Amino acid sequence: MLHPSYSDLMRVVNSEVEEGEHPVVNSRYSIVIATSKRARQIIGGEEPLVGGKGKKPLSAAVDELNRGLVKIIGDDEEE
Repeated sequence: MLHPSYSDLMRVVNSEVEEGEHPVVNSRYSIVIATSKRARQIIGGEEPLVGGKGKKPLSAAVDELNRGLVKIIGDDEEE
């Protein structure tokens, strides 16, 4: 079982959305894509934002998302 759960991760990601606005993510698929992209960045050489020697890239990505250290932006919000 995944800890934290998908619903917990969605709650964290959408926590900064003001009432009446569309949520940043509204499906498990969005969470999976976001964490896999971050894991690929870590594999590609970016330093994880969470400690833990030997932590697998996907575990680090999920932990970062759960702690609010990374932000998911939509295609229309890209820099």
